[in-house]
Amino acid sequence: MILTPEAEIAQFLRRLKYVLAALAVGWVIWLLGPILTPFVLALALAWLGDPLVDRIEATGRSRNTGVVLVFVAMILVITAALLILVPMIERQIATLVAAIPQAQQWLMQTGIPWFEQKTGLEIMQWMDPDRLIEWVRSHWQQAGGFAKTFFGYVSRSGFTMVTWVVNILLLPILAFYFLRDWDKLVERVASMIPRNHIGTITKLARESDEVLGAFIRGQFLVMIALGVVYAAGLSLVGLKLGLLIGLVAGLISFIPYLGATTGIVMAIGAALVQAQGFDLKLLILVGVVFTVGQLLESYVLTPRIVGDKIGLHPVAVIFAVMAGGQLFGFLGMLLALPVAAVSNVLLRYAHQRYRQSDLYAGEKSAIVLDSYIDTPTIIVDTSPKAPDSK
Repeated sequence: MILTPEAEIAQFLRRLKYVLAALAVGWVIWLLGPILTPFVLALALAWLGDPLVDRIEATGRSRNTGVVLVFVAMILVITAALLILVPMIERQIATLVAAIPQAQQWLMQTGIPWFEQKTGLEIMQWMDPDRLIEWVRSHWQQAGGFAKTFFGYVSRSGFTMVTWVVNILLLPILAFYFLRDWDKLVERVASMIPRNHIGTITKLARESDEVLGAFIRGQFLVMIALGVVYAAGLSLVGLKLGLLIGLVAGLISFIPYLGATTGIVMAIGAALVQAQGFDLKLLILVGVVFTVGQLLESYVLTPRIVGDKIGLHPVAVIFAVMAGGQLFGFLGMLLALPVAAVSNVLLRYAHQRYRQSDLYAGEKSAIVLDSYIDTPTIIVDTSPKAPDSK
């Protein structure tokens, strides 16, 4: 279909309008980022709990009854997890605090001398108290500016802490109302979709819902499983801080390779301090634990729980998390992977439309030649010939 110049201009302006609207929405999210975090988390909880509420409604109970049952179940699960984990983490933190003098002694007597010997850098002289006092005395103005900045940061951090407390208290209230009115919210959003695009948008929304479900529910289970594997394995091999390190490695494993890498570095450092030196057996056992965890994630947990519906490359996942954190802070990190998963669905749809468009196929079929074209074969006689007789 050939468009007139006026129609092309009108089509361009419509698309430009949509782009400007998306940029405006992004700008508003950037401005409201600090207060949007509890709303986003509450929406996520409502989205996770809505299928259970729908099943309860299917049994003949009211929506409010289903919401109350699911909400109470969520609270009980979170409370039970806190009652189990908090005392264990508290003991691990006490062990970490008690190990600080031992770690300091190992660092000053073993770690830094070994590093200086291998690299040729002189680090120990900077640990001399007289040198540190002289350095502070010569940079007292900068130190004063730093102190001012530090105390300003502390005051802002106090306000941030109050904000976090308010958000935590607000989260269950918002989650309850979102869960109760979830179907109404979906209907209102659906009623605003242009009728000539309702089929396509519904298809994309269902596919995005499947992708997000596979990611959020599946990845959450994978994180918990890896945390349990790492924590139990490191504790069994004799690492005193194994539980804490394993939980941290499991919780950040949603970023490819970051959880395992961070856990290995922390576990090696803890093993060196605990053994006051190079304990080859403990280091090998630590490596075995993380190797087993990675094999389970790659060949058992991720294929069976998450599957291949997301289709995000590890580089894309890392970029999405970093870009979201840079643009919108903590809220951006929360939204990064869901937005990337939905964007992947839209890109697949755009690629499918492109393959069906005239831009890809062309308006007229070109002549397709066979990839194999017969060519005349020239036979050269290389057999020896008898000399001509004269």
